[in-house]
Amino acid sequence: MMSGEQALVPAKIELGGVTPVLRVADVEASIRYYVDKLGFKVKWGYPADGEASFVSISRGKTSLFLSAGDQGHPGSWVWIDGKDVDRLHEEFKLSGARIRNPPTNYAWALEMQVEDLDGNILRIGSDPRPGEPIGEWLDMHGQRWRPESDSTWTLVQAK
Repeated sequence: MMSGEQALVPAKIELGGVTPVLRVADVEASIRYYVDKLGFKVKWGYPADGEASFVSISRGKTSLFLSAGDQGHPGSWVWIDGKDVDRLHEEFKLSGARIRNPPTNYAWALEMQVEDLDGNILRIGSDPRPGEPIGEWLDMHGQRWRPESDSTWTLVQAK
């Protein structure tokens, strides 16, 4: 390289948002659940002229794809910024949504878990409650874990 010359480094291409693909058994039943219980809206579906096998839904800045085809895996987990989890929890209770774990305070967020018809889990969180203790964690197997003072977790309830 000649004196004073700098190597040209190409700029990194910025990525856009993320839209998780959740596998569902019945797209039409899932649409009803996500719209009626969780407040989502249908953006589009494919095929457009009949019963959908792939659909795009959204609520606020959150978008999800629901697929009855070969995409996604049953029992996926998705993190969603809930802004105000306490109010959202009240809304979901009134609508009859499947609340897997109510709002629980953690170091990273005040978080609740909502389950869809196919076992996909929406982890919805907002800012943690300052000064409140850390709650028990509900894992993918339905087992509860208690936080310990040494930053480890102890199994409280085996399934």
